[in-house]
Amino acid sequence: MKPRTVIPRRTALRVATIAVGVAVAAGVPTAVSAAAATTSASTSYTGTLANGTTWIADVPVQWNGTLLLYSHGFGPLNAADAPDPGTKAALLARGYALAGSSYDPNGSEWALDTAVSDQFGTLAAVESTVLPSRPARVLALGTSMGGLISALEAQQGAGKINGALTTCGIVGGGVNLNEYQIDGEYAIAQLLGNPSTQLVGFGDVPTALATASALTADATAAQASAAGRARLALALAFLNTTPWLSTSTTPVPASDPNGQEAAQYNVMFGGGFSIMNFIELGRVSIDQADGGNATWDVGTNFARALAGSPFKNEVEALYEEAGLNLNADLATLTSNTTIKADPAALRSLVATSVPTGRLAVPELDLHTIGDNLVPVQNENYYRHLVDQAGSGGLLRQAYTESFGHCNFSSAELVAGVQAVMHRVTTGHWDNVATAASLEQAATALNLGPARFADYYPGELTGSVPTPYRW
Repeated sequence: MKPRTVIPRRTALRVATIAVGVAVAAGVPTAVSAAAATTSASTSYTGTLANGTTWIADVPVQWNGTLLLYSHGFGPLNAADAPDPGTKAALLARGYALAGSSYDPNGSEWALDTAVSDQFGTLAAVESTVLPSRPARVLALGTSMGGLISALEAQQGAGKINGALTTCGIVGGGVNLNEYQIDGEYAIAQLLGNPSTQLVGFGDVPTALATASALTADATAAQASAAGRARLALALAFLNTTPWLSTSTTPVPASDPNGQEAAQYNVMFGGGFSIMNFIELGRVSIDQADGGNATWDVGTNFARALAGSPFKNEVEALYEEAGLNLNADLATLTSNTTIKADPAALRSLVATSVPTGRLAVPELDLHTIGDNLVPVQNENYYRHLVDQAGSGGLLRQAYTESFGHCNFSSAELVAGVQAVMHRVTTGHWDNVATAASLEQAATALNLGPARFADYYPGELTGSVPTPYRW
């Protein structure tokens, strides 16, 4: 929906502030001096699309002609136009205009049904109502689930955007997200706990959290024996869990398989609200978005799934130490699967939440090596997908040697934006997306740590090729 009016940027802060409540409720974009929050050198706007999606935009006085279209991650459907306040200030100070939407607030927090169209609707509204002229360049920028959205925008954005920067993105797609998670959860229930534990079709938050609690109890009990730790390491390999303690600057080395398992256990189950809790709650939202269960394990060959895993050596070492038969456990997992996907729900997930790899514009992906929520191995799967689609020349990927989901400094994010800008303006990547070049650029910005490193992630354990079978 094209907004009807805009309060001019010259409007006094007092008048703009009074107008906010009325104008937003009416779907009219509102300009508010950014002096109220950050600096007088930029102006903030808000508006609402026809489906109820709200959007915000910030435009610096000294605009450089580029608009960054930001896609936020999974969670409350609130409009955002930057990953964090520090990065927002840094981008505005460098002349970038920013915009982003809430996505449709009437649906699931897994907002992929409408997110791309909501973002492009926001882009049209901002271009037509609040910018002084049409942008010379538009770059998509996304975080986590928003990284998947910005990758989808890079496929569908011909004529709308010029490039994309995905950060900590679920670029392996929604089907693979479901599949590697269910493999790991099923392995815990089957080998360490109760095989009848409900793993899908939760329907509500309490049921999801009850499953998370049961799996956590199984994993905790497993820590008491060598056999339990070996079997948990197998499950955590299927979950693609990083062996990296939050207190360390580097991952546990492969030469210490016991240390790897201990770190993975802490990553997946530690804290007051664990990654396992988050995973199960996320499945409620994905099912809500797709109208049913889009997850399956029937037909999974667990030996084949483990064969290419970067954690295979760890699992084999711990099984040998415990005197267990790994092949027997893998056969048990393969023969006892029962979960089938609802065909309509799976079709919905594929249609909305799975990249094709066919890029329309250049894309740079940034990922922390120690991502504890969206495994870095997503990038391995995505690289092969993009290459198979014939778009490999448009994609670059870079990694920071740091632990945590989306744990990027403002320096690293701005350096990524600058690299995409170089590709868009020159038509060539040259060397701007290499670890060395990004490290140099981020260091020079003096906006926080620069931790780029040469790295290539291993295989996404449990990923499934198209066409999907269940």
